[in-house]
Amino acid sequence: MPLLLLTFILLAPLTLYHARADTSAPMHTPTNTPAPEAATGWRNKPLVTADKAMVVTANPYASRAAQQMLQQGGSAVDAMIAAQAVLTLVEPQSSGIGGGAFLVYWQQEQARLTTLDGRETAPMAAADDLFLDEEGQPQAFFDAVVGGQSVGTPGTVMLMWQAHQRFGILPWRELFKPAITLALNGFTVSPRLARLVAEDQDYLSRDPDSRRYFFDDKGRPLQAGSTKTNSLLAAALSRISTEGPSAFYQGQLATAMVDKVRQASPAGHLSLTDLADYRVKERAPLCAPYRQYRICGMGPPSSGTLALGQILGILSHVSLATAGPNSPDSWRWIADASRLAFADRHFYAADSDFVPVPVAELLAPDYLAGRAKLISEGSVALPQVSPGTPVPSLGHRAPDQSPEFPSTSHISIVDAEGNALSMTSTIENGFGSRLMVQGFLLNNELTDFAFSPSLNGIPVANRLEPGKRPRSSMSPTIVLHQNKPLLVIGSPGGSSIIGYVLHSLINVLDWGMNLQEALHQPHVLHRGGVLEMEPAGRNLALQTAMAQLGFDTRLTELNSGLHGIMLHGGHLSAAADPRREGMALAAD
Repeated sequence: MPLLLLTFILLAPLTLYHARADTSAPMHTPTNTPAPEAATGWRNKPLVTADKAMVVTANPYASRAAQQMLQQGGSAVDAMIAAQAVLTLVEPQSSGIGGGAFLVYWQQEQARLTTLDGRETAPMAAADDLFLDEEGQPQAFFDAVVGGQSVGTPGTVMLMWQAHQRFGILPWRELFKPAITLALNGFTVSPRLARLVAEDQDYLSRDPDSRRYFFDDKGRPLQAGSTKTNSLLAAALSRISTEGPSAFYQGQLATAMVDKVRQASPAGHLSLTDLADYRVKERAPLCAPYRQYRICGMGPPSSGTLALGQILGILSHVSLATAGPNSPDSWRWIADASRLAFADRHFYAADSDFVPVPVAELLAPDYLAGRAKLISEGSVALPQVSPGTPVPSLGHRAPDQSPEFPSTSHISIVDAEGNALSMTSTIENGFGSRLMVQGFLLNNELTDFAFSPSLNGIPVANRLEPGKRPRSSMSPTIVLHQNKPLLVIGSPGGSSIIGYVLHSLINVLDWGMNLQEALHQPHVLHRGGVLEMEPAGRNLALQTAMAQLGFDTRLTELNSGLHGIMLHGGHLSAAADPRREGMALAAD
């Protein structure tokens, strides 16, 4: 990318520009939607190559911890556990043991995909009107987020344990040593963490434990370049490393989490029984065809792979390779296919253990051909978009109004045996509920449910119910070609994750880019409201053309955190997103 355009991203103030009146269906999100996790600059990242093993995580400390496990003969799962433990320490705003995760795992010897659902669950005492005020109206977002009422039962620790029981090689205890050592000896606070703490201090300082950790005695936030220790987290991880998940889901640590949630303001409903009863679920992987490839990932409660499968299924009816990445018509198809998929997502996607989700019908070739016909019959943006009726008996449910925000992290790993891992983990909003227990933050995942359980008497599929898992857009993805992994990828970004992963897949599979090129392209995505365009590169000229096609466009930060590995010709190549502080490392 030219230096001038990189300078534009780094130095130019964020510009919001609406080009035309909105002709699309409204995006079903509250009007008080907060800004996404802030961008913290752009830094070109190299294309890294390896012969056998590779890791990409959101932070250099985490990448080095994972690399260490791989070099000691560990599996991809061993490396993931070491990385996630470190991320709890060095990237607390985005993920950690107080949150949840989705894991997609390729077993090389069996040529088999496994997906594990470690998504948080709603406490059994939580009611479906949890986020309605006294007048029955949805609460303002941060009124709902900050405090105990937004905390779901964490799943990441149990997912790590279950994955290790099945796919681990190194001793469980060894995997936590890098994080424990860093927590005791100290890590260097990154500019990104320092900036995000400073920007969130009004909320983050409300909890005494968070205030003591993230601010000094004079109320000054963490400073970039300073050294930070976390002895409480070291102690918690030490217990988990020696006792297993029971140290987290039972006993003193569980009691501390419950007390924190129930004594917070507003108070939440997490109980010792919720923690003790938490289970990771193995689910059938969801794979959707795209040209000669299969795009594989999580099924519901994730909407990620389902939406990707729908969008790509629609796009299979046009030759993007022929049109190319600079063609406005390519982006017309991508944008309108995304609009159609998001319209379906708002109505149908939820936890399939609680409500019917017509996955097969939404991905059926005939249904997607009908959706593609809507685009092919015109040459401009669709004037309006509505959900389809793949199963007439389900009718149109009420649209979901839940926001979903981007404080999430993604890990991609391939080990020396050829096993591949794609895992996205989260605590939802930046710094989650802002409640800290034993040196880690608790999630605010319950705000991923619809704030209003019904609209005009019609139930919302993604309404809160006891024990239910909130809908997610997390899209840990493994692309198969001839039943072998070709691409391992994923991103943070809330509901933007779908667009980020989609953009990267098209860059590689249709437009022949390597991963470094693919991840450095300026984003263009549509979630059902406006066409969002990163203010760089071809987008600066493309915006005018897209507006002329009838799209309401907006230049805005699109702060992805894509981490990808490509397997080709017996070798590996990988890249980290230039918009965050991730790092790809060979581990041969």
